[in-house]
Amino acid sequence: MRRRTLGTLVLLATICMVGVVLIQLSWLRHAQQVQREQVALQEQQQVQLDKQFNDRVTIALTDVTERILSITKDPSDLFDAVKQERPNYFAVTINDTIHPYLLEALLKQEFKRRNINDDFEYGIYDCFTDSIVYGNYVSLHDSAVADTARHSKLLKLNKDGHYFGVYFPKRTSSNWAAQQENTITWAYPAIVSLIMFAFFTYSLWVIIRQKRLDEMKNDFIGNMTHELKTPISTIALSSEVLSEPGIAQEPERLRNYARIIHSENERLRQQVERVLQLSTLGKTAADLRHEPVDMHALVKEVVVSFELLMAERKGSFQLDLSAINATVSGDRVHLASALHNLVDNAVKYTPGTPLVRIATALHGDRLRISVTDNGIGIKQEDIKHIFERFFRVHTGNVHDVKGFGLGLHYVAAIARAHGGKASVASKPGSGSTFTLDMPIHSNPH
Repeated sequence: MRRRTLGTLVLLATICMVGVVLIQLSWLRHAQQVQREQVALQEQQQVQLDKQFNDRVTIALTDVTERILSITKDPSDLFDAVKQERPNYFAVTINDTIHPYLLEALLKQEFKRRNINDDFEYGIYDCFTDSIVYGNYVSLHDSAVADTARHSKLLKLNKDGHYFGVYFPKRTSSNWAAQQENTITWAYPAIVSLIMFAFFTYSLWVIIRQKRLDEMKNDFIGNMTHELKTPISTIALSSEVLSEPGIAQEPERLRNYARIIHSENERLRQQVERVLQLSTLGKTAADLRHEPVDMHALVKEVVVSFELLMAERKGSFQLDLSAINATVSGDRVHLASALHNLVDNAVKYTPGTPLVRIATALHGDRLRISVTDNGIGIKQEDIKHIFERFFRVHTGNVHDVKGFGLGLHYVAAIARAHGGKASVASKPGSGSTFTLDMPIHSNPH
């Protein structure tokens, strides 16, 4: 997929994602507006119902007062005797005290006549004790409820005359309590949007990662083609020269071309070996041979294999093998290949005279092997990718260092397969230090 095509797809997907979110926000705002209108309508309806209830109660209590005056043969007229002190509490002024049972009978009769079916409590003010004498809890539907209901402490008013109070416990407020916004209305779309955004982000990450892997794969194929064609061409050319009849008369020239063929053949073998390493990375852990391996001896063997190359470049090794126990449990062949790759990189990426320091140290029950060079170093942004497959540090148009980007990935894979890890510390122009951290071999004896 071309970069422009990928960019267009990402742009279109982003626009679609933003569009879906905006549509959901618009829908949620509309739903919230409808909900507010419904709450306002319900509030108005409830206010009307409460007003009607309060009017019926006021009329009923007024009638009760008139009947009390009639029963007591009191000729006086109580004007505006009924007062609503609270949304669910009414106080009625009377001229004299009244028996609770009579009051209860009058209230029940009048409330039924006015179609007031709410449970109520009543109390009569006692002038002698200056307190409300509790009457009873009355349920017009179920007498069992009246027997078991929890009684309330009736409100005492700031009045000196006689009065009785009627309290409706189940009517908490005469004003409509606006419902809180339904969080489910917001939660469900928010969760769906988050899931969509997470899926979109993950898909975008996968696409970009696959694009990057595809580019690295193409670079690998190009590098491999170049790396394999060069020694093959050199060997073919040298073979043609050696096939000339007169070459036998020039022994020095014969030896030079024989040395070239040997060198290019060795180079070709190494490149093929790296490609073969790639095919074994996926099954390395399963195919490892676990045996005690002396890493000090292995380091010395690897150093010996680089003596000729270091002599040609006038370089040197510094060995600081100070670990008391350098034995690990693992595959000797793969561990040697990993060390070989680290030393090979240390030499290749040093443009001047290479100085390679190899050190070992114990940290608890783990062995650390570090390979330090005085080469070109690695940029900070490249360090996090340095152990990835096919990754090579970009050097512009300079291709003096050959490779496929497989060596360090192989090193990291071998370290993980042995229960360890590979790490790097580097600064551009100051060299690099690669470290292998692996558990030491535990001797059961």
